[in-house]
Amino acid sequence: MKIVENKIFDEERALYDSSDIIVKGCRFEGAADGESALKESRNIVVEDCFWDLRYPFWHDTGLAVRNTELTEKCRAAFWYSDGITVEASRLHGTKALRECSDVAIRNTDIVSAEFGWSVNGITMESSRAEGEYFMMRSSELRFTDVELHGKYSFQYIKDATFENCRLYTKDAFWHAKGVTVKNCIVSGEYLAWYAED
Repeated sequence: MKIVENKIFDEERALYDSSDIIVKGCRFEGAADGESALKESRNIVVEDCFWDLRYPFWHDTGLAVRNTELTEKCRAAFWYSDGITVEASRLHGTKALRECSDVAIRNTDIVSAEFGWSVNGITMESSRAEGEYFMMRSSELRFTDVELHGKYSFQYIKDATFENCRLYTKDAFWHAKGVTVKNCIVSGEYLAWYAED
């Protein structure tokens, strides 16, 4: 695999239509304020990177993201993609995951309104999330040791299992079907864990 390492990208579609590459120690930020850096790419590994630009991973297949930060400016990060793994990362942009399939998220911190809409096949483990309308209209969810803070979660979901989770969410599970909850705390009290300055 080709390695792209320790570079700064700020232009539009910086690595568009890439395949079989490792992007390591790179920063996606700058004056050009470009977007869609790795759109329509295949077999990509992203490690130890910083993202401050919009729409980085759209229409991708086979994507592994590790130890990477996506800031609040990095909105709509993962859309229309399949075969995604995210580990030990920070996803802090709004609408960070939508209309994707075959997704695995582990040891990740998520702050994202409207996260996970219309996702088919997602496992989430040992992660924390905050955001409204979390996972709406998604199916085949497997959550283990997840802590969630946010209103209107899991609406219209299908085929979901939650085990050893802490869900602080109100108005949740509306119109949900085939949901199993084991050894979990489910509270209607919404408790944001990030303090406002």
